Amino acid sequence: MSNGANNFYQSDKVTVQKVTFKNQFTMNVTGNLFMPKAFDQNAKHPAIIVGHPMGAVKEQSANLYATKMAEQGFVTLAIDLSYWGESEGQPRNLVSPDIYAEDFSAAVDYLGTQPFVDRANIGVIGICGSGSFAISAAKIDPRLKAIATVSMYDMGAANRNALNHSLTLEQRKQIIADAAQQRYVEFTGGETKYTSGTVHEINDKSTPIEREFFDFYRTPRGEFTPKGLSAELTTHPTLTSNVKFMNFYPFNDIETISPRPMLFIAGEKAHSIEFSQDAYKRAAQPKELYIVPDTGHVDLYDRVNLIPFDKLTTFFKTNLQ
Repeated sequence: MSNGANNFYQSDKVTVQKVTFKNQFTMNVTGNLFMPKAFDQNAKHPAIIVGHPMGAVKEQSANLYATKMAEQGFVTLAIDLSYWGESEGQPRNLVSPDIYAEDFSAAVDYLGTQPFVDRANIGVIGICGSGSFAISAAKIDPRLKAIATVSMYDMGAANRNALNHSLTLEQRKQIIADAAQQRYVEFTGGETKYTSGTVHEINDKSTPIEREFFDFYRTPRGEFTPKGLSAELTTHPTLTSNVKFMNFYPFNDIETISPRPMLFIAGEKAHSIEFSQDAYKRAAQPKELYIVPDTGHVDLYDRVNLIPFDKLTTFFKTNLQ
């Protein structure tokens, strides 16, 4: 699975610095700012925000995309969503779709006030779950001029219905009931429970999707444990907050993003392809659904021989100018 993977890619063509800025909830959001070394800081340049997969951190996939796009001349900013990685928020691993979307707008605030950034030309790349958070932000933030998603998950639909609508209504209600009861436990000082995320071991009964995520998150290919967090908790959201995704409908009103362009990139064999197809169907022009042949969901996290960086470069150079 990991053939061609290079999640921790570094480039001698770009510089990187850690930056911190506040969102409207007065929480510190932390990101890595990438700039081409051959860079005129007296000029204004187009910029791209990059969001990591749900449950991941900026060091997983987002830094790679930000580095590669900085090599193409863009200022790029890979962010940790609130409650994850180096960004603020307690408890850790909390799910809050509204705050996640706000983080993208806060990243625009930060970039748009830098003297070397052209605030009229800021775009976004959302990977996996961040694709849906970036769309949620773009619907109410017209400063995001061009929106690209890669291996997108609609985290709302994924939790309400599961893949291929395999979750029944009764199963959904049971998940909600379990989370509600767990609130009493935690409110009275009991132990926090976590849910979903990536399995920590595989066996002969493991599903192909479990194996796909394990190969990235639980091996040296992409494994990364943020400071202060145990490896056992990485990728796992809290049970009581994860049900907030049930109320998350990022594709509703997606057509209002038009005439800003949207690019949906998905692997031909990705288990998540249904979400990119749904978003593309609902979106208004200009829009494009770009299918990468013979490619799965996690392949587009870090397999640099498969990720269509040329397509992303053309998209942003055409639409951020």
